[in-house]
Amino acid sequence: MHDIKAIRENPDAFDAALARRGDAPVSGDILALDEARRGMILSAETAQAEQNKASKLVGAAKASGDEAEFERLRALVSEKKAEVAQMNADAKELDAKLTDMLARIPNLPADDVPQGADENDNVEVSRWGTPKTFDFEAREHFDITGVAASMDFETAAKMSGSRFVLLSGAVARIHRALAQFMVDTHVDENGLTEVNPPVLVNNDAMYGTDKLPKFGEESYQTTNGWWLVPTSEVPLTYIAAGHVIDADYLPRRYTAHTLCFRSEAGSAGRDTAGMLRQHQFEKVEMVSVTHPDESEAEQKRMLRCAEDLLERLNIPYRTVLLCTGDMGFGARRTYDIEAWVPGQKTYREISSVSTTGDFQARRMNARFKPADGGKPQFVHTLNGSGLAVGRCLIAVLENGQQEDGSVQLPDVLAPYLGGKTLLGADGKLS
Repeated sequence: MHDIKAIRENPDAFDAALARRGDAPVSGDILALDEARRGMILSAETAQAEQNKASKLVGAAKASGDEAEFERLRALVSEKKAEVAQMNADAKELDAKLTDMLARIPNLPADDVPQGADENDNVEVSRWGTPKTFDFEAREHFDITGVAASMDFETAAKMSGSRFVLLSGAVARIHRALAQFMVDTHVDENGLTEVNPPVLVNNDAMYGTDKLPKFGEESYQTTNGWWLVPTSEVPLTYIAAGHVIDADYLPRRYTAHTLCFRSEAGSAGRDTAGMLRQHQFEKVEMVSVTHPDESEAEQKRMLRCAEDLLERLNIPYRTVLLCTGDMGFGARRTYDIEAWVPGQKTYREISSVSTTGDFQARRMNARFKPADGGKPQFVHTLNGSGLAVGRCLIAVLENGQQEDGSVQLPDVLAPYLGGKTLLGADGKLS
């Protein structure tokens, strides 16, 4: 949500920032609606004052016995009361329209975000590891001999439709091991608090984390109104909703491993092979709620937490700073981490780490008390994948594949796999 006061003070700067995202100027429409709303509120206050004045005179007129004046004043009170009610209703309607307009406008990009139209204009900032080469033609994850029997898309389609998968046996265990490894690292070494949140949330939680009203079609809603979370960013961030937090209680850092659900609206024909783009998937999420002065450093910290996981798994990756045209709706700045997947001979996104500034905090009224006193201020919120479990499984399987159809697994997973680090061509761990 945007600060209407800031738009009033510098509408040109607001429109210029939106133009960097490729959006048309809207400050004129916003300020016209805001002026109408404020004018209606003023008119209602004026009419209320007139009603109050007339109400005081009614008693005096009745006491004096002036029946005509008494009736005139009583009629005036009734008239003003109706006017005030209508004006307040009109002001409320204008306020709702203004709020809805502001809620549909994306966050403004940070000054250092590169200008661009799409992913082709993203800027690579670093690389780690060397993309692995093989003495044989690398296969995609679902074609690796030791994986294929335990990654069943046909049975999943029978029960759920396309873009679902049924994992079983050793592959299901590796998938679980990856999630456990990620959560344990975040909790034991990165200082995050583990949370087991609901994956069904209400409209307020979706709205407060900028998933509504504009992007409802990208998520699933139940028949009784709950939403299946697109990511646990939603419940983790919404923990702070409506609170005024002591400054010394910040930052709050959370992590959760949950199921996630996305309708993938508008993505027909994209990345349909294998597990890359699913309607149901698992992710280990990181969320931070911080003091505004600390949010820049916090984003870098979260980015390193995600990168470190890939390094421990020995997965080559690159980190890119997204351009203005490729950032998500609520982000001020986003870094994507892309893991090398030999089967496609390319890098694919495995984590996004974003700062939203106070964009979400304004929507959900999450504030903190400054240490030196003064008026409560909005916190900053950040979120990041740490990591997408299914995509990490893809990267581990494809980078570890052997010519005979087996997969050499990262050593860091051994404690979660009973000490085993080889997925055999027969689909068994050893």
